[in-house]
Amino acid sequence: VEEQRARWERKRSRTAKELLETEHKYLEQLDLVVTFFVTILKAKGTLKPAVLETIFGPLESIYSASHVLALHLERGNLGPGLENFCQNLELYGHYIENMEQANKTLKEQLRKNKSFRRFKKLQEARPQFQGRRLEDLLPLPLQRLHQYKHFLRDLLENTNPDSPEYQKLAKAVKSVSEVSQWVQDIIHKRENSLQLLRVQKLLKGQKIQILTPGRWYIREGWLLVVPSKGEELKRRMFFLFSDIFISTKPCHALHPLNSNKLACQAVYPLHQCIVDKVFGHTQSQGGLLSLSFPHKTLLLMSSDQQDINDWYQRLAAAVR
Repeated sequence: VEEQRARWERKRSRTAKELLETEHKYLEQLDLVVTFFVTILKAKGTLKPAVLETIFGPLESIYSASHVLALHLERGNLGPGLENFCQNLELYGHYIENMEQANKTLKEQLRKNKSFRRFKKLQEARPQFQGRRLEDLLPLPLQRLHQYKHFLRDLLENTNPDSPEYQKLAKAVKSVSEVSQWVQDIIHKRENSLQLLRVQKLLKGQKIQILTPGRWYIREGWLLVVPSKGEELKRRMFFLFSDIFISTKPCHALHPLNSNKLACQAVYPLHQCIVDKVFGHTQSQGGLLSLSFPHKTLLLMSSDQQDINDWYQRLAAAVR
């Protein structure tokens, strides 16, 4: 037991030391943005207050919270330091939630605002920046949040459950995990919106509205449609979403506007769908799926076993 405790203690001190060292480095980088950008821009008035707020969000408050945490860690007050820090964790969520808008506004200002463009170039040329640009420094809180999660978990695992700090650490791990999950959801939603937008742009015309609230993109790919009467197989591009399944075919290669687009042929609502695997259960070449809708049955084929299995699993899950 004594040996185990000593091992825990060694690991714990190593993690605490690493947490402090990386916190100092993080603070140094945040300081570049706060000192050479936020503070000076506020004083000079190069950017309107609303624009400044959109680009930098609660970065100053994040910097202050990090500074206080570093002071606690230097004094070895891990428990109180984390307790105080957890009260400021929401700032990270709000900061990351605003990141997309911040990037957009920054690009816009660099395009339109000549004096800001000049100011940014001058600041980034300072030796303290070591060739880093403002765009490299703004995502730091997102990266640091991931690091906190790992550091705090390691600390918790190597802390004696009877020690007074254990509960505070457990609480901190829970708080960081909750904010991390919130951030993951933000990123996931953003990626989904980009996928919906991409598919919308791929389709010819605006007959079908892809960008619908609550709709999730799942997958896409080419499949062969087996006709009911003995005609030849038709190669079609399919898109699977959480609520619909879309069949499309390429527009004519010589079409002046839509040569690289897809024409929507049919939209199938999934809530009325029954999915069956006709063959493809064994290690055969490819497989065949049957999709039954109230007024239509689709037979879809692929020569790729793995691909047809993935389609089957995802279609079945979406229908469920």
